[in-house]
Amino acid sequence: MSRERDYPNQPASARAEITRQKMLSAALDVFGRYGFDGASTRQLTEAAGVNLQAIPYYFGSKEGLYIATAEYLMMRIDAHVSGMRARIGAHLMALDAAGEPLGEADARLFLTEVLQTMVTLFVAKESEPWARFLIREQMEPTEAFKRVYRGIMRPMIEMGRRLVGAILGEDPASEHVRLRTFNLVGSILIFRFAHAAVLAQMEWDAFGPKQVEILRGLAAELVDVIGPPKGGAA
Repeated sequence: MSRERDYPNQPASARAEITRQKMLSAALDVFGRYGFDGASTRQLTEAAGVNLQAIPYYFGSKEGLYIATAEYLMMRIDAHVSGMRARIGAHLMALDAAGEPLGEADARLFLTEVLQTMVTLFVAKESEPWARFLIREQMEPTEAFKRVYRGIMRPMIEMGRRLVGAILGEDPASEHVRLRTFNLVGSILIFRFAHAAVLAQMEWDAFGPKQVEILRGLAAELVDVIGPPKGGAA
């Protein structure tokens, strides 16, 4: 149903997977730009270089493609953070099993790594279509948001809460720690979601290696200054 003749030397299953990945990559960009309702099936298939029947053939429907696109986005992000998540998670599990608390120094090191990884990931060109898709889902959440939230956002936020709580000496489930964690995350995501404004204000042409290192340093500073509010925890 797709243009499998583009890959004549590949087995049929491999050609099908290549086509499917092309469609998901194209759909992430098209849905991000126009939204679910605004994106036509013709736009989606033309962007991927496949025929109109490819959507029902591979995904059942436009709705099926949209959900698969959300899962594809989750997979793309996870590819960048899964190793870090597993390593920090294993450390936390070992502490829990031993009945030992997470020390403040380790929490700061881990949180710095998390924020610096976010900087590197979300200022990269690759993340532009991710941001468009995620912003739309934040404004008008659908089943796609639920899947991305459960699969990647919630685990990362909860890990961040654990680290922030250890630094502050507070319950990670407290309202104060939750808000402090979102404040930190927002301080990083602003460099993607306000991309043009940041470049204009900083008089930068782009986020090149030098700019990324500056922002990674800023992420470390954000962690360094974390402490209880004046007068004690809220």
